Amino acid sequence: MFQSFDDTARPEQGPPRLAALRAAMASAGLDGFLVPRADAHQGEYVAACDDRLAWLTGFTGSAGFCAVLPDVAGVFVDGRYRVQVKTQVDTKHFTPVDWPEILLGDWLKQHLPNGGAVGFDPWLYTVEQLEALENALTGSAITLHAVENQIDRIWPDRPARPRQPMTIQPDDLTGKSHGEKRQELGATLEKSGKRSAVLALPDSICWLLNIRGSDIPRNPIVQAFALLDWTGEVTLFSDATADEALKAHLGDHVHLRPYGDLLEALSAAKSVTYQIDPASTPAIVLSHLEALAATPGNDIATVRGDDPCILPKACKTKAEIAATRAAHLRDGAAVCEFLSWFDAQSPGTITEIDVATRLEACRAATGKLLDISFDTIAGSGPNGALAHYRVTTSSNRILQNGDLLVLDGGGQYLDGTTDITRTLPVGDVGADERAAFTRVLQGMIAVSRLRFPAGLAGRDLDAIARYPLWLADQDYGHGTGHGVGVHLCVHEGPQRLSRAGEVALKPGMILSNEPGYYREGAFGIRIENLLVVTEASLLPGGDFTGKLCFETLNFVPIDRRLIDRDMLTDPERDWLNAYHQACRDKIEPRLSGQARLWLVQATQPV
Repeated sequence: MFQSFDDTARPEQGPPRLAALRAAMASAGLDGFLVPRADAHQGEYVAACDDRLAWLTGFTGSAGFCAVLPDVAGVFVDGRYRVQVKTQVDTKHFTPVDWPEILLGDWLKQHLPNGGAVGFDPWLYTVEQLEALENALTGSAITLHAVENQIDRIWPDRPARPRQPMTIQPDDLTGKSHGEKRQELGATLEKSGKRSAVLALPDSICWLLNIRGSDIPRNPIVQAFALLDWTGEVTLFSDATADEALKAHLGDHVHLRPYGDLLEALSAAKSVTYQIDPASTPAIVLSHLEALAATPGNDIATVRGDDPCILPKACKTKAEIAATRAAHLRDGAAVCEFLSWFDAQSPGTITEIDVATRLEACRAATGKLLDISFDTIAGSGPNGALAHYRVTTSSNRILQNGDLLVLDGGGQYLDGTTDITRTLPVGDVGADERAAFTRVLQGMIAVSRLRFPAGLAGRDLDAIARYPLWLADQDYGHGTGHGVGVHLCVHEGPQRLSRAGEVALKPGMILSNEPGYYREGAFGIRIENLLVVTEASLLPGGDFTGKLCFETLNFVPIDRRLIDRDMLTDPERDWLNAYHQACRDKIEPRLSGQARLWLVQATQPV
């Protein structure tokens, strides 16, 4: 069992730890200290040694930060975690702050009107994040100071850094050897001036070198930095273990060094132009390079540019797309086996933990599951209104008649990363829930059917999924979709379907399509499939070439019992019926006898 249901939030431990932090701040001459969720690589999931925000506050969400001042400690969370944060932190000592509606700079100016020294760990803030905060504080008397991490000073039993083995991702699944990738990206750096790129994103490094790891739960990555030279040579900074097969895979042009050697390696060069991505490079790297550039005798320059791996990684090869299709068929069969079991259970007889356990068991029964791609979300009734709910032994509910169950999960397989959400009825569900479900379904279908001009970004498409909900004065507080890797991170950039998605969508990009609706204290709804961007063929009678469309990767029925059929248009019914026929065609041969009977019934035409 990969998932644990332990309740790791300890609100009662927050106040004494907060007092210890304030004492450390005072001894360091600080009026404030910033505690982000992120690690040095801006990971959504972090190793135990980097889980400082949860250790201090009790909040375990995947995004947020805390700003600690002498008299107030603000915990900044977005719309996904507004309810969760109130249950996980001691609100007598920590104050939840709605972010990004309230920005950190404005909040600091409000609470430090006379100025003050605010400390931060320069490994945990990117160049871009730090510069944005500095700009927001312009005109105030507040100063930012790069200091030793104050949490680490007071965390007596802080876990050690992970040192898990690296593994090889086969070339037949990636479509390119790491030598080909290194040479292609090196040639790009050469054309731009013989640069050396600093790589700070572990999934970029793992993609580049065709390696994987297990340093971080749910994400098969190696915690690492790297330097990619214009010659195609790579220096890899990691404490992950490498056996002889792995070393042979990397070859003579990839040089291994300890994780902590990055700054030392940068200092050793006397004449280099370094390319950094301000969105992912730790602020300390830029300040170190600027100090080197100012040192007499050095010819060190720094230029800014995107991580050279990020766009090639996002645009999957034909081999990667073929592999992930296979992974989704396997995963779809596992989910259908689960749904067959679920529909045989009576209301009041199973719990959320039973659901998550059974779904993982169905995936494990494929014999190919390496991990789950994130902790399964199994939220029933009011718990379903928490978009990123994680069931624990203390929050676990029995599924009752009339509940909706939001079930969101995925698997990590050698050939792909899966992610799918289905909303399921428990017994008889009310008309209001069915109407909201149908609106969510209409938005999901609209995105699935899209044909759009090349050059559009996620921000141009996000509203299409929301339109049916907007007509009813309803909405959801998260993006419509995120990028997804291939046996890499389930949340991958730079592609996304959201108002913040500024990168043009390109063929080969994989994204989720997951509109939802959440009514606090009552129920939640989300329907999700993964899509891959493909070139659209010209329709009969059309004359607009250069369009893109989406290919659906998941094949699991959408629960027809929750659909208000009178609300659907004829094209929406046609799409749904065609989708369900594809589910039957692709998945039925993979199922057990009982699950086959279930699938036939679940895919009857609407």
